[in-house]
Amino acid sequence: MLRAMALADEFRQMLSELPPDWPSADLALTVADPAKAARAAALLGPLAPGRSGATVRFSCSRTGTDNVVKLLAKLDRERIAGALELEATAVPAPVEEVEETLLAAAWTDELAALPADWSDLFAEVEFTSSDDLAPAALRLAPVNPLRDGERLAFRFRSARRYGYGAAEPVVRRCLERLDEARIPATVRIIHVFSDTNPVGTQGPVWFVGGRNV
Repeated sequence: MLRAMALADEFRQMLSELPPDWPSADLALTVADPAKAARAAALLGPLAPGRSGATVRFSCSRTGTDNVVKLLAKLDRERIAGALELEATAVPAPVEEVEETLLAAAWTDELAALPADWSDLFAEVEFTSSDDLAPAALRLAPVNPLRDGERLAFRFRSARRYGYGAAEPVVRRCLERLDEARIPATVRIIHVFSDTNPVGTQGPVWFVGGRNV
């Protein structure tokens, strides 16, 4: 006569048949001797089982399988036999694919829309969380970022040839640093001048919010 498989071993076999990314499972143990059902439920107590007659039901997460094996082994040692059944397995939540636009790439798109002879521009980087302002300010320091009032945004100037404002490659590198830190934000050009030739000045200025920038 074949010996019944131990409950701990039966559980291990069930695990081997589950998909690798299963998050949780619901199981039912029908105890062969109904008189031992209460003892089985008590031994499985750490799993917060529910009992209906001779059937004890419990749940298991993918990270808690070792604990279930240990508890079922206690039933095996007390010779509590039964039929273990997998009632349900949770389906992993689908991973939503979000198209990510990196700031450096967005900056390239913004520049592509400018006249070929642009010389000076005024731009901003806007963030979604105030928690990102401090680390972003550090990474944007070379472009001399200016906080825009209460908005979650920094504004800066860039000059293509000479004058006041960060060089375009410097701006790009700062935006790349934000991308590397995975700081979500958007970048846009607010004002632009073309083919300026400053004489005795550092270039054009914009009057924004009651002050020159």
